[in-house]
Amino acid sequence: MSTSSDISKNWTSVNQHCQPLVDALVADAQALQLEISTLDNGTRIIDAGINCTGGLEAGRLIGEICMGGLATITLGTNSGFDNWPWSVNVHAKIPVLSCLGSQYAGWSLSHEKFFALGSGPGRALAGKEEVLKEFGYRDTADKTVIVLEVDKFPPIEVAEKVAKDCGIKPENLTFILTPTASLAGVMQIAARVLEVAMHKAHTLEFPMQNIIDGYGVTPVAPPGGDFVTGMGRTNDAILYGGMVQLFVNATDDEAQNLAEKLPSNTSSDYGRPFGDVFKAYEYDFFKVDPMLFSPAKVIVTNVNTGKSFTAGELNAELVAISFGL
Repeated sequence: MSTSSDISKNWTSVNQHCQPLVDALVADAQALQLEISTLDNGTRIIDAGINCTGGLEAGRLIGEICMGGLATITLGTNSGFDNWPWSVNVHAKIPVLSCLGSQYAGWSLSHEKFFALGSGPGRALAGKEEVLKEFGYRDTADKTVIVLEVDKFPPIEVAEKVAKDCGIKPENLTFILTPTASLAGVMQIAARVLEVAMHKAHTLEFPMQNIIDGYGVTPVAPPGGDFVTGMGRTNDAILYGGMVQLFVNATDDEAQNLAEKLPSNTSSDYGRPFGDVFKAYEYDFFKVDPMLFSPAKVIVTNVNTGKSFTAGELNAELVAISFGL
């Protein structure tokens, strides 16, 4: 059985796989209602909702870019909720790499009053985060992309830092900006339903090399109109409406234990719209119980025995309240 130290031994390049998707996004920018610009140092900016409309299809494509080009994201009409059927379906070729090695928003970027958490393939070039060091994964490429959930453009100082840390020229860096309250924003966040489960499994110290495959489904939240409402709705979509199935190489006891601990209803903060929880903690994200950040319902299937273990439940009432239905 492999260990965390060699889990990345046969991992591919997330930057190489996603670059054709970035090029296609730029080439089709007008149809996708995106705006392309450059900073003074040549860093490319793809605006997906600040000064332009953006849209669900843009968000879907950005989700695939964020997952390192190793995922298939589709729109569906079966979310598990009769009064809100629209869903996003996510499947990753290599879930640990795609979700935690690329998609996870784990790179803290700031300058003066600007702050954002960077996600996407550029994280694997910089290798700044402990999770990447744990997996022993470091990608190489001469160009990269970072996705930022922000409603304003990053200063040139942030672009210079990211380019330097990634070992590339600033003109070979692309930032994709997806405001939380935009259509592209709610879509690319919904596409994180599988990543949320993977991150929770990692937090629970489940051996990540034993997660073989997985997919997720979650409703796509309506835009919130403002950052706090948007963040609340996009979190609630996953916490109370997300479903994930993981396929693991484990014993039945290990698979069942993971299933029982994984859903959001194991958290002490479960049971209220996320916006209310966030407000109660005076808008301090780090005061929220980390066990809350999970899909509502999970299925863990042991590929050795074929047995599946289900835990958690969809919460139609809270989704309806959050979505303003």
